[in-house]
Amino acid sequence: MKSSEPIFNVPAVLVSLIALLVLVHVGRYFLLSPDDDLEFLTWFAFIPVRFDAGLLKTLVPGDLIPTGIGPRIWTFLTYAFLHADFTHLFVNSIWLLPFGAAVARRFGAFRFALLFAATSIAGALAHLLTHSGEVVFMIGASGAVSGLMAAAIRFAFQSGGPIESWRRADAAAYMIPAEPLSKALRNPRVFIFVAVWFALNILFGVGVSVIPGTSQEVAWQTHIGGFLAGLILFPLFDPVGASHHDAGDSEPGPTIH
Repeated sequence: MKSSEPIFNVPAVLVSLIALLVLVHVGRYFLLSPDDDLEFLTWFAFIPVRFDAGLLKTLVPGDLIPTGIGPRIWTFLTYAFLHADFTHLFVNSIWLLPFGAAVARRFGAFRFALLFAATSIAGALAHLLTHSGEVVFMIGASGAVSGLMAAAIRFAFQSGGPIESWRRADAAAYMIPAEPLSKALRNPRVFIFVAVWFALNILFGVGVSVIPGTSQEVAWQTHIGGFLAGLILFPLFDPVGASHHDAGDSEPGPTIH
């Protein structure tokens, strides 16, 4: 009897990632005092004002926020491993499970990790562009989670893809060739998902600015940056050849597939 049931078996790389997110947060919660945790965040959270040394001296007394080349580089990624509280961590982990699992099954551990990093960086760039000079501690994996959502819809909604075959637990469904983006966006299911996703994030932007049950603001620009990166950069990381079923819809692809 066939025992492979990919929909119920979370890939090891995803389990490791969520375990790392939990370990980091638990370590901060139990091992660091409030003052130590604040100092930790100044080193590893993404803080837009860090990139404007002149403004930083005006807004922040002393040298409370490190401005060296190291924090200016690594915080584009390290912020994604930090969370405001257990609710924040739980919400991101829940969203990470279905979409991250789909992408991990298709990409494998290494490419999955690269995409997680790339979409995290893209989210931070979007946040920096929209919050330039602000003393805002931006943390959380939601930019990367958004990117993984976008990557997953590039193949999950296609005919014969994971959404259609989940009852059969068909591992091959995760490896179907992805359609060009222009054609994928004409798929009603993909279009509706993207439209609803953007509508919800714009709603966060114009009014509903906090996560329900918490006082934490939603970094919706980070979500959009990560999502667009996952949607557009998908072919650079995808190990499966692109679909050429409809030559009239084919697009010039990147040099790497």
